[in-house]
Amino acid sequence: MVAVIHQSKHLRIALNYNEHKVKNSLAVCLEAGYYPVGPEHLSFHQKLRRLELLAELNQRTKHNCLHVSLNFDPTEKLSDEHLREIAAVYLEKIGFAGQPYLLYKHEDAGHPHLHLVTTNIRSDGKAIRMNYLGRDKSEPARKEIEQMFGLVVADKQQKRQVFQVKPVNAAKVLYGKTETKQAINNVLVKVLAQYKYASLAELNAVLRQYNVVADRGDEKSRVFKHDGLVYRVLDEQGNKVGVPVKASLFFAKPTLKFLTQKFEANKLNKDDPKAKLRLKNVIDLYLLNGAKTLDGLVTHLKTKGIDMILRYNDQGILYGVTYVDHYSKCVFNGSVLGKAYSANVIRERCLNTGADEGKKQNGRIAKLARDGQAIGGKTRKDRTEILTGIGAHQGPGLVESLLDTDGTAEMMDWELKRTKKKKKKVRMSM
Repeated sequence: MVAVIHQSKHLRIALNYNEHKVKNSLAVCLEAGYYPVGPEHLSFHQKLRRLELLAELNQRTKHNCLHVSLNFDPTEKLSDEHLREIAAVYLEKIGFAGQPYLLYKHEDAGHPHLHLVTTNIRSDGKAIRMNYLGRDKSEPARKEIEQMFGLVVADKQQKRQVFQVKPVNAAKVLYGKTETKQAINNVLVKVLAQYKYASLAELNAVLRQYNVVADRGDEKSRVFKHDGLVYRVLDEQGNKVGVPVKASLFFAKPTLKFLTQKFEANKLNKDDPKAKLRLKNVIDLYLLNGAKTLDGLVTHLKTKGIDMILRYNDQGILYGVTYVDHYSKCVFNGSVLGKAYSANVIRERCLNTGADEGKKQNGRIAKLARDGQAIGGKTRKDRTEILTGIGAHQGPGLVESLLDTDGTAEMMDWELKRTKKKKKKVRMSM
């Protein structure tokens, strides 16, 4: 079993997500814990109001909504009664015993999974602490439940698969605005809250991995002039398809004004030296042994949970690169990491590592040959002979002279053996 925890301040969004699945026959509400009647007798507003009444008792708590998904192995066939029992035991072990909750069984994935929606505000107005809830309480509870109910033990591979955000299937959202809006919303809920981006371009670098883009339109368009923003679905070739959806139509209101505030907050949050160092190390280790290709680097980074987005102009010339680290959830432009990770230098490091080094050496020599002051005012002929080694038969060249060690050992021994004479101190008589 794998437990995925989401904390937020939007009970309505969490509940609406699950109720929308129920409406489309993709989920079933199994339980309304500590409600006066069963879920089949409750409307959407009745379910929500029960939780909101508790949340209103404590206005100081920033996050008052707990949304948990419990994911099981595809081979497990659990009855509804077992699922209810597992959910109740899980809530008790993480410290939410007695809290009203709604339990949903989703049937829209390749594995059975549950969704729990509740609040951390008790009836006395006190808040249940959710700091390090996943590490300190959820993880031990998960392991105990696996043993208690004989569930398949989750390994690291299963955890990674559950935590991944699924790209939008563009073929399924071409038929109407409602499907398009819901598909985009599923991506936005995850990306906007979890990733650290500091510009619209960096946000789109993440969204494009899930076939979504935030679009301001052309500079002459009405949307652009009025600081508007729409969200579009992309097909596999990166073309915009389907009906554009205004940002203001989403419940979270991810408008340009909202995103601008997120950009400012994320500038400090994503300035993580550890995240930058990890990304640099992954790139440097791949390019350590000999010349590699850009495509090879992109493929290698993807195996490490990093997407490398290359930007080309209309002439097909590479002018920019952005790295999306799905491990640290940070988005970096190449120049932010350093000159060695910018687009032009990365291309040179990948394609012509050996040749570029030779060009640099030849460039230095040519510069010295052009500069009359570089070698003590020698003539052009003399400078060329020294730098290229021509006329070496007349005497040792520059490199040979610098590297020649003949006779230096004796000279060094004599220099070391020399001792300075002590100066006699003159005493002044009183």
